[in-house]
Amino acid sequence: MRMSKHMYTTVNYSDKEFKEQGNRLYNLRKYEDAINCYTKAIIKNPDVAQYFTNRALCYLKLLKWEQACTDCRRALDMDQSLVKGHFFLGQALLEIGSLDESIKHLQRALDLAKEQKLNFGDDIASQLRTARKKRFSSQEEKRILQEIELHTYLNRLLRDDKEQQINRIKKEEIDNDTRNKKILETEEKCDTYVNELNSLFQKVDERRRKREVPDYLCGKISFEILQEPVITPSGITYDKKDLEEHLQRVGHFDPVTRVKLTQDQLIPNFAMKEVVDAFLTENEWALDY
Repeated sequence: MRMSKHMYTTVNYSDKEFKEQGNRLYNLRKYEDAINCYTKAIIKNPDVAQYFTNRALCYLKLLKWEQACTDCRRALDMDQSLVKGHFFLGQALLEIGSLDESIKHLQRALDLAKEQKLNFGDDIASQLRTARKKRFSSQEEKRILQEIELHTYLNRLLRDDKEQQINRIKKEEIDNDTRNKKILETEEKCDTYVNELNSLFQKVDERRRKREVPDYLCGKISFEILQEPVITPSGITYDKKDLEEHLQRVGHFDPVTRVKLTQDQLIPNFAMKEVVDAFLTENEWALDY
């Protein structure tokens, strides 16, 4: 690792001074040097959770996901109410593909931010949306694979059954014309079953087509499909229940734009409601999204 001049001028620093030096280096995007300062702060005083979350953020910037996870977990061991601990851990877990755990920590970060009335704008919410979409996509890929495997298996059963029936007919002591007629009837019957099976899979989900709920149909706070969409003066649509809870618990401002906002400024978004209802009518599976 490249050694910075900052490493040679801090021998007598306190842990807080190391932390402040690390913050300055972080703002200069000198993440490796900042990590070195936060590490020295931790050595001086290993009981301050913030030093670990600060270092974790540097690891996130350097795409060192495992190290970020380790520091966040150490911070949360000291204080489970740390919003940044859950937030940074959720981001790192998202990158390494631990989607369920990522969603758990990002949701916890969002809930804690509301409880503590901390304004992270859309930062936590956008990460949570990304994690939920990735998990949904992963589940969809598994669903599609299972559907293909089932379809292939059933087709093979029908094909094997047809061959067995034809072999039995060939062993029967009957004249050739009768035998050929029975074989033809068996083939036609089995082919009909195959066609009906293929048609069934086609109707169920247009085979292999991925299902996806567009972002604009989901609330920006709960990330669930909009139930009662309302629009703010900033032009952003939210679910009414979620936005009212935000105004009561967090503050009177738009969660995304942070512009001052009161409940009487909310306007029902009937056009969006029609779009959502039409989508759900055509995609009943989305009710479980």
